[in-house]
Amino acid sequence: MKQEILILDIETTGFQNNGGSIVEIGIVSLNLETGEIKEIFDSLLKEDIFTEKHRKHPYGWIFQNSDLTFEEIEKAPLAFDVFSKVQEILNSYPLGCTAYNNKFDFGFLESRGLKIKKLPCPMILSTPICKLPGRYGSYKWPNVEEAFSHFFPESKYDEKHRGLDDAKHEAMIVYRLYQDGIFKI
Repeated sequence: MKQEILILDIETTGFQNNGGSIVEIGIVSLNLETGEIKEIFDSLLKEDIFTEKHRKHPYGWIFQNSDLTFEEIEKAPLAFDVFSKVQEILNSYPLGCTAYNNKFDFGFLESRGLKIKKLPCPMILSTPICKLPGRYGSYKWPNVEEAFSHFFPESKYDEKHRGLDDAKHEAMIVYRLYQDGIFKI
């Protein structure tokens, strides 16, 4: 059996508890034996809750911080169809899935009915390694760019805030954590 896991990244219009809508899902597989990263899934989606209010503050952050447009989401496949495909993919990787900031991504997806075999969160695992100053003498959670910069100082990376591209870079972080014996199945 291949030692392959999934790394998933979603883009949203805001936080779940404030009515944010999922607008994109990107998924890659990571072969833990070789480090090979494969594109598995990349789709925009339109949820029933996506409305004109998601165009602007406090919801429009994704449209100001990526090349994604409101109009693209209005024309995107319906969420129900996308979620069923994502669930099929999740089911076909028995070792499980992770996301950078599991609580955020998986919280959204589970609230939409998806079932996920969760693996450790690379953001949490990276925190004591990156050692970024936080409040009250503790370390702050590194964002993807900060963790990537720590593990790959020779490579420049500007997070695009697009599902598939972010998932690829997050998979590189996961593989480094796995090689160092920190990320475990």
